[in-house]
Formats: sequence, C-alpha cells, structure tokens
Amino acid sequence: MPTGTRLPAGGPPAVGRPAPSRVVAQARRRRIVGLGALLALLVAAALVSLAVGARALSPAEAWHGLFADPDPDQKLSEARLIMRTVRVPRTVLAIVAGIALGVGGALIQGYTRNPIADTGLLGVNTGASFAVVSAIALLGLTDPFEYVWFAFLGAALAGVVVFGLSSIGRGAGNPLTLALAGQGVTVFLMAMTTAVALTDKAALNALRFWNAGSVAGVGFDVIWPVTAFIVVGLVLALATLPSVNLLNLGDDVARGLGVNITLIRTVGIIAITLLAGAATAACGPIAFLGLMVAHVARYLAGPDYRWLVPYAGLLGAVVLLVCDIVGRVVVRPGELDAGILVALLGAPFFAVLVWRGKFKSA
Repeated sequence: MPTGTRLPAGGPPAVGRPAPSRVVAQARRRRIVGLGALLALLVAAALVSLAVGARALSPAEAWHGLFADPDPDQKLSEARLIMRTVRVPRTVLAIVAGIALGVGGALIQGYTRNPIADTGLLGVNTGASFAVVSAIALLGLTDPFEYVWFAFLGAALAGVVVFGLSSIGRGAGNPLTLALAGQGVTVFLMAMTTAVALTDKAALNALRFWNAGSVAGVGFDVIWPVTAFIVVGLVLALATLPSVNLLNLGDDVARGLGVNITLIRTVGIIAITLLAGAATAACGPIAFLGLMVAHVARYLAGPDYRWLVPYAGLLGAVVLLVCDIVGRVVVRPGELDAGILVALLGAPFFAVLVWRGKFKSA
C-alpha cells in the first residue's frame, strides 16, 4: 500500500460486498415492488368478489349493475340490485375491515413486543359482543345500524379499561401487564355476555350470528361512518410508526433516544382501539386475522414498522376478501361466513407459530 494512504474507517471495504447505500436502495425497491404486487392482488380479488356469488353474473351484467342507469329489462335490473346493494357493500367492507384488522394486529404486536398478540388482547371483541347483547336485550334493538354503535362503544370502552388497568400499579406500562389486564377483562366480559344472552332469546340469536364474523348484510349507512373511525385510526397509527421501531429496542433505549413512552403508547392504544373496534362493530369478531398477516408481513417486509404496517394492512384486506369469496362458493347455494374461514386458517397458523418457538423473538 502506498505511503500516506489512509484506510477508510472500519478497515478496507470487503471485496464483492455491495455498499450499504446500495443494499438499502435494493431493499427499498424490493419492498415497493411487493406493495405494488399486493395492491394488484387486492384489485384482482375485489373484481372477483364483485362477480362471484349465489347468482352468477356475466361481465356485461356486472358492468351494467355498477355503472348503468335503471333499465326496464328485468334481468339487468336484477343485476343492478345485486351489485349495488349486496356485492359492492360487502366488498368495500371486507377491504376496509381487513386493512383495519391487519394494521391493528401489527401495531399491537409492536407496542406489546409480543409476537403472538392479537387485537383481541385489548378486549375489543368481547367488549363489542357484550354491548351488542345488552343493547338487544335491554333496548330491543334488532337492526344492525342501531346496535353497531353500541358494539363500537363497547369495544372502545373495553380498550380504555384494559389500558387503564395496565397503567396503574408496579408494572405500569409493561407489555406483560397489558396482556394480563386484557385477558382479565376478556374473561369477565365473556361471562357477562353469556349471562345476558341466556336471559334473552333475541339477544342469543343475534349474538350467535354476529359472533361468526361476516362482511355480508351491512349497508353503506353503516360502512361509511365506520370507515371514518378507521381512517382516523390509520392516521394515528402511521404517525407513530418511527416510535414503534424505537420501542422495540426496549423502553430504556427508546427513552434515551427521546421517545415519550407514555404518550406514544397512549396514541397507539387509541389507534388500535379505533381500528379494531370499528372493524369488529361492523363485521363481528374476526379472530386471528391480525395475528396471521402481521407475521407474513414481517417475513416479506422485515422488522421496520414503516413498511411492515402497510404490508399488514394490504394482506389483511386480501385475506379477508378471499375468505369471503371462498365462503360464497364452498357451500352453495348457502354461504360460509368469512370469520369462520379466517379462524380455520388462523388456528393452525397460531399452533405452528407456537410450536416453532416464534414467540421467543418478535
């Protein structure tokens, strides 16, 4: 080596190893391509959702049902009715709820540093269930537009109670304390829900169907207000993603880097409650969706939550939409609720996850 030549800091560059900036650019490009592929898959699934159902529609009939004016032809009028009152609303709801549950699942794992956590950890599912049966049994409500707001209120209150309980005492703010508080509230609300449902036949029947988790039978009068809450939750979630990355380094490290732990966790819990609560209120409890897509997103996008969360949202929408489509086909002329198919996928996924020991590291 010539005299006076100085080596770069860290020693000579490794032969054949790409520069760090090039590696970062390649990873970014790969993630962008992945997001584009997921978006294309979601669009394809949405088109299939509009075309598939108990009544088969040709592409021309589907197009007419979406965009054409009322037609005196009875066949075309029927297609218009099916598309605008049944298939479009359930497709939109599956996409919106899937995004909300996917993002919520990824966030709850990030905030609790628990890779087997799900949005049900905050008690939102059981809170919504208890509110629904209470509204039906005590107030006589039977229309989804009426009791969906009680479901959202119950989910939100359950999340607030769980977060409040986990914020007091010696283990305040600890992810384990949050999990224990969530489990305690969940068990209590499940017992209360069963007690109320058994005293009222109408409440028991409504709970039986609502608990299955379905994107069918809900109109835009419910979807649009629920979507507004989900949008607020998404904005809050996206604003906290850089801090979630730091939280996963440990509270002490995050605090040393200037993160306000209490503020960020509070905003995160509010975002998760809005997302999971609104989706659960509209669809009923859909178990394991957030858990599954968060792990798949982590495998595809890596541990950076700025990429992991958008991946989880798109994956959640695709999975819920595909499960809804399959549910319309497998038991024709009847239907199988999307929540049942998601659970059939999620239960073995969870078992394999625990069996392989993935819970040891997030």
